[in-house]
Formats: sequence, C-alpha cells, structure tokens
Amino acid sequence: MASRGGPRAAGTDGSDFQHRERVASHYQMSVTLKSEIKKLIYTHVVLWLLLLAQMVVGHLKLLPHDQVAMPYQWEYPYMLSILPSLLGLLSFPRNNISYLVLSMISTGLFSMAPLIYGAMEMFPMAQQLYRHGKAYRFIFGFSAVSVMYLVVVVAAQVHGWQLYYSKKLLDSWFTSTQEKKKK
Repeated sequence: MASRGGPRAAGTDGSDFQHRERVASHYQMSVTLKSEIKKLIYTHVVLWLLLLAQMVVGHLKLLPHDQVAMPYQWEYPYMLSILPSLLGLLSFPRNNISYLVLSMISTGLFSMAPLIYGAMEMFPMAQQLYRHGKAYRFIFGFSAVSVMYLVVVVAAQVHGWQLYYSKKLLDSWFTSTQEKKKK
C-alpha cells in the first residue's frame, strides 16, 4: 500500500484493500444486538426499581395506604427477574453462549411467568373497575389495577423484545462459531 499522497504500489489504483476493511456481518450484528439488549435491560431495571419502591413503601407504610397500595402477589416472584438481566449482561464480554441461554430460560421463568400470573390475578379487579367503576386500591390517586396493568404490558414488551434479540444474538454467535470451526 502507498502512503497518503505518496507513490502507489505498481499495478494498483489503491482500492484493492477495501474488501479487507469490511467487518463480517455477524460481528456487526452482534454489536448491534448487544446494544439493543442493554437498552432493554436498563429499561427493565427501571421498571424493577419502581416495583421495588412500591413494595418497600407499601410494606413499611411510608405513605398512607390510599396513596400507595400493598403489592399484588405476582410482584414478589417478579423481583427475581433481575437475575436473568444480570446473566445477560455477564454473557456479553466474552460472547458466553451458556450465560445467554440461561438468561433466556430464566427470563421466561422469572419474568414472563409472573407477568402472565399477574394479568390473571388482577383480571377480576380490572373487570370490577370496568363494569362498576369501583377501585379499592390506589397508587397516587390512580386505580392500582390500571397502573399495574400498564406495568405488566410494558414489562411484557420489554422481556419479549429481550428474548427476541437474545435469540438473534445467539444465532449470530453460532454463525461465528461455525465459521471458526470451518477454518
């Protein structure tokens, strides 16, 4: 190769090196997917901290009962949902496939399952609110069941996208592993 502005190697126009400067697509995808998953994990941590704050305030009675209701039963197992996120973050530095798989499995167990249970647990109260306009639990003046259904919907989307991107990342890492074995 030639230096900038200096003489070029004989028989070349200087563009024959560009194919070596491209990054393989599965490496580009890995970086992009890790970034997306990190954003989702940080969003999950914010939701998790809000639920934790609600639980602490409810149990310690830091605010009156009509301001912050006691937590629903599904919120307790959902507190374990921080573990899959930590496993996901631990899998990134060395592309650890086993940590990512454990993260995906435990996301279903500790995140999605409590959310499904929570939607079923709160359904009779939501039905009563819809039919009769009666709410017995409140969070800062809003019906607790409405607020918590909003949390369930957002959290389900966050975890669903996290699982989707994790699967794509896993596929990307397997592609990378298979190419290394071929060489």
